[in-house]
Amino acid sequence: MIRVLAVLLLAFSQSLFAAPQHLVAVYHVTRNGQPFADVTETFQQSAGRYRLESVTKGIGVYGLFGERRLTSEGEVTAEGLRPIRFEQQQGDNAKKAISADFDWTAGTLSMKAKGQVNTAPLEAGTQDLASYAYQFMFVTPKGDEVVLPVTTGKKQRSYRYRITERDTTVETAAGKYKATHLVNARDGGDEKELWLGAEAYGIPVRIKMQDENGAKIEQVLTSLHAE
Repeated sequence: MIRVLAVLLLAFSQSLFAAPQHLVAVYHVTRNGQPFADVTETFQQSAGRYRLESVTKGIGVYGLFGERRLTSEGEVTAEGLRPIRFEQQQGDNAKKAISADFDWTAGTLSMKAKGQVNTAPLEAGTQDLASYAYQFMFVTPKGDEVVLPVTTGKKQRSYRYRITERDTTVETAAGKYKATHLVNARDGGDEKELWLGAEAYGIPVRIKMQDENGAKIEQVLTSLHAE
């Protein structure tokens, strides 16, 4: 399985030098068509290291749940991002903290949630909830399907997407983008779609999904700054 995933990842064309040193992306999120949250993501890389932070602030009554903050830190390699540490925090409740530590030398992934630590084999190319979308800045999808192992901090899973369109136009508040459209191809998986913007360094300019209650969530880029 590890060998198959590694081959799939290396089969993509790589765009290492196109990725910016600093990027700030802001998204507006709706739930069943109504304002739900705003997301600000900040990516920085320097001297072969990266840090990524994603902060979600609920709108209206959803703001009572507190900010959701994801952070990912690690290395930038020829194969893209290699996370070392991932953290997720919801509001001020320390008991809701989730984390994952990647030991690439030993090949182990340590995931901690609710004070319990779960250790699993670390698959080649594994990303976390914050880093996986930014891996597309470095490794551009090729072929008809994308397979990406991801940890949520609680467990590992493989994201499997089918490429249904290339160079489709997506209009957002941040501008108009040519995008690659990815649709979830995993049997029994959630209904999730990504539009990766070519002029947005390959990160998503639009995301559609369903939450655990069946509500339709849509996240659309509203501003992008990179240098």
